[in-house]
Amino acid sequence: MTITKDMSIMEVVQKYPDTVEVFMNSGMGCLGCAAAHFENIEQGALAHGIDVDVLMQGLNEAVEAKA
Repeated sequence: MTITKDMSIMEVVQKYPDTVEVFMNSGMGCLGCAAAHFENIEQGALAHGIDVDVLMQGLNEAVEAKA
């Protein structure tokens, strides 16, 4: 399965725990904050000034490496 930028941050973290490191290394260290429960990946990335495409590549590489 491919992670998409419209997926919920918490949905991705719960399904794919290996993505936590990617989120943290990209600057999204607030995975436990309230916003992470309702924001999608794109919204969270934009709020933190993170390049969405680079983040998506990292997340999908993390999932593929585990598969």
